Amino acid sequence: MRKKQTFVPTEAPTLEQLEAELRKEQYKRNYGRVLRSTAFSLMVVAAAAVLIAVLVLPVLQINGFSMTETLQDGDIVVALNSKKFTTGDIIAFYYNNSILVKRVIAAAGDWVDIDEEGNVYVNGELLNEPYISEKALGECNIELPYQVPDGKCFVMGDHRATSIDSRNTAVGCISDGMVVGRIIVRVWPLEQIGFVN
Repeated sequence: MRKKQTFVPTEAPTLEQLEAELRKEQYKRNYGRVLRSTAFSLMVVAAAAVLIAVLVLPVLQINGFSMTETLQDGDIVVALNSKKFTTGDIIAFYYNNSILVKRVIAAAGDWVDIDEEGNVYVNGELLNEPYISEKALGECNIELPYQVPDGKCFVMGDHRATSIDSRNTAVGCISDGMVVGRIIVRVWPLEQIGFVN
């Protein structure tokens, strides 16, 4: 014969206990909603930052010494993705599956001449170059004076003795389609953060 179980009534929860339990459940639900919303917002911001970095403001690291003293090996710079630049601007461009950084010296149709001391003349006028510390003819195997072809620009590194640039047929003049953008600001090292001239 089975023993009969007896039901022992327990005290019913008070109104305060029910309200406290309800607040706990609402807090859990709200916490989960806020957490999901924050994670989604962070993913959207990260995706937007990546798109901006790739499409509008590419971030580049300088490798080598062809732009010394203006830019040093290891500097991190930001470029503005634009095909609009003028003489004196520093641009980044594609070359043999890498990106080079040089300064625009002359535009399409301009005549460039460089003497043995490294003085640069554009259309017969001596170029004022306060950004270089040492002039040099460098690795020049083009016939001077040289006329920049249509749709291209003539570029040179600021460290003229070591830079391989438009003075050499290995690089030549740069077409607009090769340009990544114009270098606008240095972001690393922190003590040198600022606009690049």
